[in-house]
Amino acid sequence: MIITTMTDSNSHSEETQEISLRLEHYDDMFSDFDIRPYSKRALSVDFLDEIKRAIRDGRYEQVELVLHIPAKEVSESHQATIRDRLSGHFKRHFDLLLKEKRKVRRLGVSMVILGIVSMVAATVIVFEDPRESLLLSFLVIFLEPAAWFLLWEGMDQIIFNSKSINPELDFYRKMSNSHGHVHFSTY
Repeated sequence: MIITTMTDSNSHSEETQEISLRLEHYDDMFSDFDIRPYSKRALSVDFLDEIKRAIRDGRYEQVELVLHIPAKEVSESHQATIRDRLSGHFKRHFDLLLKEKRKVRRLGVSMVILGIVSMVAATVIVFEDPRESLLLSFLVIFLEPAAWFLLWEGMDQIIFNSKSINPELDFYRKMSNSHGHVHFSTY
């Protein structure tokens, strides 16, 4: 069972958000279906969702994750492995989302450029009087809507689709920067 409490930590800086999670055992952080060791095991969706919810409610750049575990369950070796596993997971997903955002932006810029090139081509053809040639008439009819589509769809990729990645990217950025800020406490 995971119970979340969230507090502002004044002990480190005004920019730190402390997220405290109460765990019954270390397995609460990992998928029930994955039986690999903690160093390779998939993180639980519930665990990640709980952290995401807490971070999205906060306005802080630095996150301190405090995992409370029963005293009888404490294992220093498990804790070291889990810290590394969490750090690797958050860093890998941050890098993947950053690459995805860049890819979306590159696609958008490429589409805008192709749209502008299509508009220029259609404009040049119109000056040649497309009524004289079936091919030129076809190119004008083809290039004008293609140009507008590419321009608007490219702008949509740049403005909206790349921004839709931001909340998830922000979460993983904050968490990948918090490797030294994962602590275990007993109850």
